[in-house]
Amino acid sequence: MGQYDLIIGVLFVGLFLNTYLFGLVSYQFIVYHNTKFNDRLWIRVMVGVLFILDLAQSMVVVYAAWEIGVTNFNNPSSLLLVSWTIPFTACANAVIAFISQIFLGHRVLVMTKNKMLIGVIGIFSVLGLIFGMISGIYSGVLHYIAKFPILDPYCIVWLGSQTAADLSITVSLIWVLSRSRTGFRRTDTIINRVIRGSVQTGFFVSVFALADLFCFLFERNTNLYAMFAYPLGRIYTNTLLDTLNSRTELKNISASSEIYQDEIAMSYRSQGRSQRPHTTQAIHVSKEIVTDFPEDERASHRTVDIKYVDAV
Repeated sequence: MGQYDLIIGVLFVGLFLNTYLFGLVSYQFIVYHNTKFNDRLWIRVMVGVLFILDLAQSMVVVYAAWEIGVTNFNNPSSLLLVSWTIPFTACANAVIAFISQIFLGHRVLVMTKNKMLIGVIGIFSVLGLIFGMISGIYSGVLHYIAKFPILDPYCIVWLGSQTAADLSITVSLIWVLSRSRTGFRRTDTIINRVIRGSVQTGFFVSVFALADLFCFLFERNTNLYAMFAYPLGRIYTNTLLDTLNSRTELKNISASSEIYQDEIAMSYRSQGRSQRPHTTQAIHVSKEIVTDFPEDERASHRTVDIKYVDAV
């Protein structure tokens, strides 16, 4: 292993991961913009702010690589100093995480109506934001990498609270969605898809946040923490945009199931007419799916979960 593999090499790995994820963010943003979901204004503003923050941070990450690999080429002493890109990255990650958790926390509130749970999630999110900003600003004030151990308690509260908020949101969504299963295929397919998205949201951001924290605490002589810190904000934005864009897939699942059930119903009716006089009994069971649509659009998505038609 080379002398600078764990100091400069891991920074470039983080840059590559960040660039790849920013490409996904750009694609997700274009899909969201072109789909025209008619979301409330605060949701559209939130998506726009996240995209601008991701764009700015990705540009800063590229500059950080240029600064290390080009500007300070053959100047190892520069690695002992804190570049302004480090405080910026920490502060941007804290803000992006907070915005994402606001949206997901609102989703938990809509689905659970549990204000105490939202209060706990809100406390973790605010702590993550405050201590993330303190950690970022303080790192720039220290000026020297050797003084980073002073930041340990701030980083522990920052990334620990951030992870606690993410896991609380994930567990809450899984719990309420699991209890909503009806036994009807279409509804359960939609619920399972949302559960999968919730698990992905909590899992990836928690893994990267904890990896960032542990590497910062226990790998003092390396920059391994930056390999996870650089793409962390993009993971938050990707998971949030995926949550918003997946509504199209859920609507398609619902629509395709309706067509399938209607074909079955018509088949039963046709068989009944050709065999003997009959009466048709239909049972319609409806379930309301909570979405982020306005009330008039949301009403159009209260669909029939199953239609059972039998000829007697």
